[in-house]
Amino acid sequence: MSQNGSRVEQTLELFRGIRPTVLPSLLLCDFANLQREVQRLEEAGVEALHLVVMDGHFVPNLTYVMPIVESLRKITTLKLDVHLMISSPKNYAPAFVQAGADMITFHIEAEPQPSRLLNEIRSMGAAAGLAINPSTPMENLLPFVKECDVVLVMSVQAGFGGQAFNPIALERLKELRNNYGSELLLEVDGGVNCQSTPAVTSHGADLLVVGSAIFREADYCQAMTRLRCSFKSFGTPTDA
Repeated sequence: MSQNGSRVEQTLELFRGIRPTVLPSLLLCDFANLQREVQRLEEAGVEALHLVVMDGHFVPNLTYVMPIVESLRKITTLKLDVHLMISSPKNYAPAFVQAGADMITFHIEAEPQPSRLLNEIRSMGAAAGLAINPSTPMENLLPFVKECDVVLVMSVQAGFGGQAFNPIALERLKELRNNYGSELLLEVDGGVNCQSTPAVTSHGADLLVVGSAIFREADYCQAMTRLRCSFKSFGTPTDA
């Protein structure tokens, strides 16, 4: 196996070994004190960070780009999970791998024929996967699931704040888990908090992207503990 192939397997082995787990989404962190924020998350037992990249085109908002990923790579050994909410991800994904991303997801809506890009990302040493919005038919995604290391199921429409958790994500998580087994990592993003974590974990989610339920709390350790205590095993009945 090549060095880059080994790096991908190492990343996947880590994520599979700690699932279900919380990936703090840094959108709401204090960027004026980025190193301190990362230290606080490390102290809370976080093992990976989630970064959302928005281009103002695929979605209406703008967020950080390569320099933030590069800066994070210099100050932490935590895995960096980069979610590209951008048009033409093939033009930028390789640069994010070079900047230090360990895993990259991009949207099936932005790249309807994703096979080549998935392979390119993986060949450079990062795990690769696809994201899907609630409004997009699963039929668009399913032909490519076996080529993914991870599938990111959006429980809100990408790029818009203040949305309620869409329960269609639960149906999709369960479908993917039942049909593709335990090797496929399942990620969920949007409205994930202590109220929704029992449902998403019992429906098969491995990686839970969480923002406000961590960063709007004074104590990150307590916030992480509350989230972890709300997890349920796949298939466990829940009223959530």
